[in-house]
Amino acid sequence: MELKHFFYSSDIPLEDLGNGLKRKVLAYHENLMMVEVHFEKGAVGETHSHPHEQITYVLEGEFEFNIDGQKKIVKAGDSMFEESNVLHGTICLKKGKLLDVFSPHREDFLL
Repeated sequence: MELKHFFYSSDIPLEDLGNGLKRKVLAYHENLMMVEVHFEKGAVGETHSHPHEQITYVLEGEFEFNIDGQKKIVKAGDSMFEESNVLHGTICLKKGKLLDVFSPHREDFLL
């Protein structure tokens, strides 16, 4: 993977994932990736798992997160840790934006 130091938001497309979700892969290299995810009110981040560790920071809005069966309401300024292979998902209660950090990077987001 080519090493890149600068990632300009204006050069990165906002990918429409459908169902009120959009994603922008902000920066990445082999062991780390940062992704911005935009949610319309009522949009659902389906429950899933993956081998990557993940930290999520709420930039805007309000969400109900379910991590390993534990449900909590979170809003701007809150963050969550999702360990490798644990089931997690969210429902957007108020239009918002999340910042997800993955280790290692998500190859599936670069295809």
